[in-house]
Amino acid sequence: MTDAAVPGAPLPVVVAGAGPTGLVAALLLARHGQPVVLLERHPAPYPLPRAVHLDDEAVRVLQRAGAAEEFLAHSRPGRGLRLLDARHRVMAEFPRSPEPGPYGYPQANMFDQPDLEGLLLRRVARHPLVRLRSGVELVDAVAADDAAGVRVRLRDAGDGRTGEMTAAALLGCDGADSTVCRLIGARLEDLRFTERWLVIDVHCGDPLRAWPGVHQVCDPRRVATFMQVGPDRYRWEFRLADGEEAVELTAPTRLRELLAPWTAAVPAGRLRVLRQAEYTFRARVADRWRAGRIFLLGDAAHQTPPFIGQGLGAGLRDADNLSWKLAAVLRGDAAEPLLDSYQTERRHHVRGVIRLAVVAGWAMTGGQDRAAALRRVVLAAVWRVPGATGLALRRTSPPLAAGALAPRRPLRRRLRGGRELVGSCLPQPWVEGPHGRCRLDDLLGDGFALVVAGPLDERARRLAARFAARVIHIGRPAHPAGEVALEVTRPAGDGSGVIVVDAPQLRRRLARAGAEAVLVRPDRVVAAMLAPAPRAPRVRRLRRASD
Repeated sequence: MTDAAVPGAPLPVVVAGAGPTGLVAALLLARHGQPVVLLERHPAPYPLPRAVHLDDEAVRVLQRAGAAEEFLAHSRPGRGLRLLDARHRVMAEFPRSPEPGPYGYPQANMFDQPDLEGLLLRRVARHPLVRLRSGVELVDAVAADDAAGVRVRLRDAGDGRTGEMTAAALLGCDGADSTVCRLIGARLEDLRFTERWLVIDVHCGDPLRAWPGVHQVCDPRRVATFMQVGPDRYRWEFRLADGEEAVELTAPTRLRELLAPWTAAVPAGRLRVLRQAEYTFRARVADRWRAGRIFLLGDAAHQTPPFIGQGLGAGLRDADNLSWKLAAVLRGDAAEPLLDSYQTERRHHVRGVIRLAVVAGWAMTGGQDRAAALRRVVLAAVWRVPGATGLALRRTSPPLAAGALAPRRPLRRRLRGGRELVGSCLPQPWVEGPHGRCRLDDLLGDGFALVVAGPLDERARRLAARFAARVIHIGRPAHPAGEVALEVTRPAGDGSGVIVVDAPQLRRRLARAGAEAVLVRPDRVVAAMLAPAPRAPRVRRLRRASD
C-alpha cells in the first residue's frame, strides 16, 4: 500500500474522510492546482441519516467546487419555520422566500445528503488531480519538524495491510470521532449542550398535505421537528427522554403514532423508512485546529446542534477558508503564517454559530423542565412583535472578526458609513458581463479580485498589482437606449485584466458601506475596503503573507 512519490512531482494533499466536507475540500484544492489523495475508510456510502439543509452562502461554496447547478436540481428551497404547540396549533410562523438571496441562491435549501455526496463523488471521479481510495483508513500521521510535510500511515480496512506515504499536508475531515483530532492532541471544549434524538428519514408514496417549511413542535413531553426534504422524502426528529431508548419509538405501532399528525391519511403501505438512527446532539469546538501541516475541518473540529441548520455549512466554510490559503503556501505565493489565520478566523466564527444554535434550540424546544411551558408562552408573545420575523430569519453567519483582513472601522464610523463589509462575504448578484448575464463569482476567478465601484485610479491599480488581483469595474450603460457597453481590457503592470460589468445592485451595496472598491479573497470574503478620496485607503495594515 505504499505510495511512491514521482520524482519532481508535487506531493499530494491527503484528505481523510470523503463526506461532503472532505469531497469539497478535495475539489477546491484541485481547482487551485493541488493534487489530492482522498481517503475513505468505508467501502460504500455511509447509510445513516445526516444533513438536510444548506444556506445560500454554503451553496456558493459548492459553486466554486463546480457542483451548485447539479445541487439545485436535487434540492428544494426551504420555506421558513413554523412553531407548533403540543396540539400542533400554530404559535408563530416565519415564512422565507424561495427566491435567490444576497449570495445568488435561496437562503434555505433542503436536500438528501446521499444525493449531494453522489454528485460530489462523480465530480471527484472525473477530476484528474483527485484520487479517491475507498476502504482505506488513516492510522497515524507525523508532521515534519520544519512543517514542510506529513508522513502518513494507512491501513486497508479489508485485509489489514498497512502502508505509508508522504503528503504535503493532511486534512482531517473524518467526523466527530476523528482520528486526526486525537493525533494532534486537540481537546473538544464543551459548550454545554447534550441531547439524544431519534432521526428518521421516510419515503412517502402520497404527497403529505403539510406546510412546506420546517415544523418545530414545542411540546415539553415530546419535542419534535418535521420537514420535507424532497418531492417524496421527509425527515422527522424526536427528542428522547432520559432513560428512553430509540428502539421503543421505532416499533411499527409506536412509530405510526408518532407520525400520525402528518401521515394519518396515508395508507401504511405508502410509508417506507429509509434510514433511522439515534444521535446525540452536542455543542463542542476543538481547542486547536492545526499542528504543522495537519488540519481539522468539519465535525472533527466542531459539532453543533441542528436547530439553525449550520452543521454541514460550517464544514464547507472550513474547506473554503483553508483551501486557498494552503494552495498559496504550497505554491510558494504566501508564507507559512498565513495558515495560522485558518484557526483564528474559523474557530471564532463557528463558536458564535454554535452558541446561536444552542440559544435557538433552548428557545424552540424549551428544555425538559417545568419552566418549558412558561418559556414558550413568552417566546410566542415576543415573536409576534412587529419586526421579530426579520430578526428570527436573519443571517446565521456572522462576519469574520480577525485574521487575514484589514482592520475594521470603529463602530461610530460604521454607523455613519453603513454596514461594514470587511470580514463578510461579498454579495453575489447576477451581473451583465462581457459574455452575457452570469453570477458574479463566474467573473471573479480563483485568486484575489478587486471590485471597483468608483474611479479606477492609481490607488486601485496599486492594490490590484500587490495581490495580482483581477479587477472587476462596475461600469454604467453607455447609451441612453439602455444598451450596455462592456469590455475586457489589460492594463499594463499586473496583467490581471479589467472586466467591466453592469451591476447596479452591487454598486448600491458598496455605496452603503462607504466603499469605492473592495479587495475580495478567493473565498469571497472582503479583505479590505478603499474609501472615497481624500480618506486614506483601508488597506495600510493588510499585507501579503509572503512579505
